[in-house]
Amino acid sequence: MAFTCTIPAVATLQQDDDTVRITRWDFEPGAVTGWHSHGWPYFVIMLVAGTLRIHDGTKQTDVPLAQGQAYMRQAGIQHDVMNGSPHPIAFVEIEVKQPAALKLLPTT
Repeated sequence: MAFTCTIPAVATLQQDDDTVRITRWDFEPGAVTGWHSHGWPYFVIMLVAGTLRIHDGTKQTDVPLAQGQAYMRQAGIQHDVMNGSPHPIAFVEIEVKQPAALKLLPTT
């Protein structure tokens, strides 16, 4: 295990269907997700600027991110995420279950 989970991050599921899972994550300072991996590739979009402290089981890395900044990761990477900021942070995580199905969605 990476971080000791004394303060859990709060996950709020916003959408979960055959194509995507969208979750909002809210972190108090020091809050963690817990050790996990994703079954699908995913995107993270920061709602509040802050530092994500990411542990890969061997080392931890502080990643400062601006409000609105996004990144993508492939499926299967085991990790734990902690709020390394002195203030609450939040991000939206979009897991893409069926990338080909996104091409079929109607445009508006």
